Amino acid sequence: MVQSTDRHNNKKEVKEELVERLVHVNRVAKTVKGGRTMSFAAVVVVGDQKGRIGFGTGKAAEVPEAIVKATNEAKKNIIRIPLREGRTLHHDIAGRFGAGKVVLRTAPAGTGVIAGGPMRAVFEVLGVQDVVAKSLGSNNPYNMIKATFNALTSINSPRMVATKRGKKVGDIVSRRENTAAAKEGKEEA
Repeated sequence: MVQSTDRHNNKKEVKEELVERLVHVNRVAKTVKGGRTMSFAAVVVVGDQKGRIGFGTGKAAEVPEAIVKATNEAKKNIIRIPLREGRTLHHDIAGRFGAGKVVLRTAPAGTGVIAGGPMRAVFEVLGVQDVVAKSLGSNNPYNMIKATFNALTSINSPRMVATKRGKKVGDIVSRRENTAAAKEGKEEA
């Protein structure tokens, strides 16, 4: 008697709740000998609203198929972004991709997501609640999303900086607060 083992059952299946957001659908027409062939391109961002996010693109003859392809690609490309207090970015950052330029700034609690178009979708699925963002270059959704991801991937948390420098997190964070307090003291004098 031979037992068949399914290799997929050995893995622990952990289903995390991913939020999908359709950013843009583009209709593309290709002229061929018999006329025009229409197809659709979709851009989708997915995230767990706790600091994990990915984006993907898909092309197909029908819109739902393109969205499914883009969603599957986005799930494959998920990355983790460190967030401060789970609501905002650790520091201000600029990102660039092609002609798309974006500036992302931290914001105090209660500010909300001040961002337009594709960047708003990225921040909503990422779980950022307070941020100010500005697009300075191209308004092409592909370039704006890639520039936003370029900025987000270059964010350093205090823990990451501390490990690179071989120091404790408290040394790094307290130094930043001390320099801010020193600047306030100079302004008052």
